[in-house]
Amino acid sequence: MSTLVARYLDPEVVSRLGRLDLVARLVVEGFITGMHRSPYHGFSVEFSAHRPYMPGDSLRNLDWKAYAKTSRLYIKQFEEETNLRAYLLLDTSGSMAFRAAGAMSKFQYASSLAAALAHLLLRQRDAIGLTLFRDRLETYIAPRSVHSHLGVILRAISQAAPAADTRMAPAFRDLAERVTRRGLVILLSDLLDEPNEVLKGLKYLRHRGHEVIVFQILDPRERDLDFRQQVRFVDLEHPDQSLTTQPWHMREEYGALMERLIRTYRDGCADARIDFAQLTTSTPFDVALSRYLVRRRRMG
Repeated sequence: MSTLVARYLDPEVVSRLGRLDLVARLVVEGFITGMHRSPYHGFSVEFSAHRPYMPGDSLRNLDWKAYAKTSRLYIKQFEEETNLRAYLLLDTSGSMAFRAAGAMSKFQYASSLAAALAHLLLRQRDAIGLTLFRDRLETYIAPRSVHSHLGVILRAISQAAPAADTRMAPAFRDLAERVTRRGLVILLSDLLDEPNEVLKGLKYLRHRGHEVIVFQILDPRERDLDFRQQVRFVDLEHPDQSLTTQPWHMREEYGALMERLIRTYRDGCADARIDFAQLTTSTPFDVALSRYLVRRRRMG
């Protein structure tokens, strides 16, 4: 992968791009450019058959090799790997605004990843929808497979801002009741909520027949609490609550609690056949997209 392409898979570079449409395109194109060096190639729609050209057909899918052999115009028809309907679930609760060590906040990283996933899915001719949630569904955009739908999704993400409490389980149940057709649910969240309740909600989505992928997104400092001076911590979901402390006194105990939380989610998701990926906001986007793609290929 070229150095230029790799730059656009680096969250620090992406954080300076600004526009989500540009972010989505550059991340996905950079990812696809590197696919020939990875085991993830061959994920797009596959050739199915020919049919005669009809007036009004797009010239994009003309088979010029067939024309050279037969002097007749044929259209290449493609078959979708699945009739996939995907739903992006983006956490907009207050804790997602946190940023300490990363170039992006958790919400900025999740938004960029959601934009790239939407772009990638539409390239695959899959239908993609979006749900923004906090303690309930805030926004629901039904899946569509037309490329112009990307603008609808990106505008909704761009207008969102993290605020208020997290309460995931009711939002998951609301979505499951709203969506009648089975699909792929992709959750982007820090999962800083009661694990048993979150897992119960995710299992309900699985019970309704959906494939589920969970991207847990954390700031690196949330993993290691590696602050070198006294710090004032403010609860982003309850800004009137704060704590000033010297983090090194509780780093070991905090680290054990965080690892226990992540392990609870990882084990609970594994038991429910839910794909779980734990990312930090410094994780290159090609790594995050590959996690999705591995799961996508298993569904094929």
